[in-house]
Amino acid sequence: MSSTAPLTYDQAGVNYDLIDPLKVTAQRAAAATASHLASHGFSEVQASRGESAYVVDVGPFYVASIVECLGTKTLVADEMAKLTGKSYFAGIAQDTIAMAVNDLITVGATPLVVQAYWAAGGSDWFGDAQRAQALVAGWKAACDTCQVAWGGGETPALAGIVEDGRIDLAASCTGLINPKERLSVGDKLGPGDAIVLLASSGIHANGLSLARKLAERLPQGYLTEIEPGLTYGEALLAPTALYSPVTEALWKAGIAPHYCANITGHGWRKLLRHPSALTYRIHTVPPKTAVLDFIQKQAGQDDREAYSTLNMGAGFAIFVKAAAAERTAQVARDCGIAAWVAGTVEAGEKQLLIEPLGIRFSENDLHLR
Repeated sequence: MSSTAPLTYDQAGVNYDLIDPLKVTAQRAAAATASHLASHGFSEVQASRGESAYVVDVGPFYVASIVECLGTKTLVADEMAKLTGKSYFAGIAQDTIAMAVNDLITVGATPLVVQAYWAAGGSDWFGDAQRAQALVAGWKAACDTCQVAWGGGETPALAGIVEDGRIDLAASCTGLINPKERLSVGDKLGPGDAIVLLASSGIHANGLSLARKLAERLPQGYLTEIEPGLTYGEALLAPTALYSPVTEALWKAGIAPHYCANITGHGWRKLLRHPSALTYRIHTVPPKTAVLDFIQKQAGQDDREAYSTLNMGAGFAIFVKAAAAERTAQVARDCGIAAWVAGTVEAGEKQLLIEPLGIRFSENDLHLR
């Protein structure tokens, strides 16, 4: 390799210590607008402030909503298209929807409607029929998997804002929490609960700035084989797993999660998302996918750095009563998603202990509220 110096997420151009304070400030300003709901006869679920989706009480049920940007994964797809002549935008479409849907379901919502935001650097982007049709087909296929309606969207050409030849993708999603007892904002989370981890399909759509920076170090770049027949670029572009079929199947099976966390940016620190002072003890660590193992080794990251940034094989966490843990994992497996009963929730200080790796994250390691 061209360099052996460790590569961190900060060096790749993403510093959450700079981003998170703005998010906290915005949340505080946003909270002051909740009173407007009363004039319409509604109210917010205050506990959803700072969670992955916002929840409004409209009487007979709750409405949840979220908007999410894909990020820089399109840049990998663009480079791989140049190298292979293939279009990867069907998978990119699934990634974009997953970013929104996988957040929405953490609060117990059934995804109902998805909207698209496709902002290109110029009208010419839409003139590549193969790429554009792959984006449409992949978007519809992901909607079919999640059983959501694709309501519409916006396709602006933003020359001078988005770079020429590039596209910025985002999705919003609205869902229902019906019946109301499906609401999952952590009020039932407590000592004795089990932590079930669902497998990721790869890097998903977080950590791509780091992954792209690493490609610059590799003599063969994205065409570097990470295992026989699988290049680095192809592995990075594995579509993000869609977890809503699992959460819907859990409800049908009579299992109501006490809390859920989508393991995206901030890696496993997301297990500390709920504000309660609880200790999360992990005794079983899922295997890393090949691409995440490759990134960690080639970037020279120790386990603490890797697990604080990447999903490391676990894309979603479900916190349930201990008696339902094994069944929760089996329901996920029946949906085609590997799952592990990986840990327990205990009384104590707010911390995450990944015991097999000797890693500890404290409440000081995550600031989202």
